Amino acid sequence: MLVDSHCHLDFPELGSELHAVLARAHESGVELMVTISTRVAQFDTLRQIAEHNDNVFCSVGTHPHNAAEEPDVTVKELVKLSRHPKVVAIGEAGLDYHYDNSPRDVQKTVFRTHIAAARETGLPLVIHAREADDDVAHILEEETEKGAFLFVLHCFTSGAELARRGLALGGYISFSGVLTFKNAEALREIALGVPSDRVLVETDAPYLAPEPHRGRTNEPSFVAHTAARLADVRGVSAAEIAGITTDNFFRLFNTVPRAVPEAPSSAA
Repeated sequence: MLVDSHCHLDFPELGSELHAVLARAHESGVELMVTISTRVAQFDTLRQIAEHNDNVFCSVGTHPHNAAEEPDVTVKELVKLSRHPKVVAIGEAGLDYHYDNSPRDVQKTVFRTHIAAARETGLPLVIHAREADDDVAHILEEETEKGAFLFVLHCFTSGAELARRGLALGGYISFSGVLTFKNAEALREIALGVPSDRVLVETDAPYLAPEPHRGRTNEPSFVAHTAARLADVRGVSAAEIAGITTDNFFRLFNTVPRAVPEAPSSAA
């Protein structure tokens, strides 16, 4: 069994053929998926996908690209929406200094709001970090002093220092198809050093399809390729890495029931 801990099933590239996407995931051994929120305003779409498919769960939150659209989303609102039984995480939230689609001060404020919601709910925070390693690490360390919270550094492409500081705070690290890219040796070195009880795999679909599908629309079934590359990097079998990452998923996303259906129940 594999889990795609981070995908975007509401995005049109996947949503337009959702039933087929879920069927291919099942055929590849991917039995659970978490479809991740990028705008609180669009939460109802995610909720409906999760409600109509037993093996799909969701999060609630505002991506840093969209922080300027939703600067006033409150902790109270996030907590209220998170009470839905299919919501298993807060986010994705964080900092992205590559595109700077939202002002950095707004990104930081929204990030801290999501941290507070994660702390209050006990749900893991899904963190987006791009070219903002020092600020992400500083905020995580500062906020942890106010009270611990669960988190995962998703689609990890940052440097070894953020990995070290995140792990020191009890965080998890999730690797996407980028791990399979030819020029990703430094990332594979980081993946080798992540403790076995803190590593996850994901697709971030529809983006970042792994080799041998690079350049195509990514989808949850392709997480098997990332898991296989992670197994190769760490010198273990594909079956072992599937077990490790799945166990870690359930430990972090601790409200997801262990029992899963044998096949997708329906299309949303």
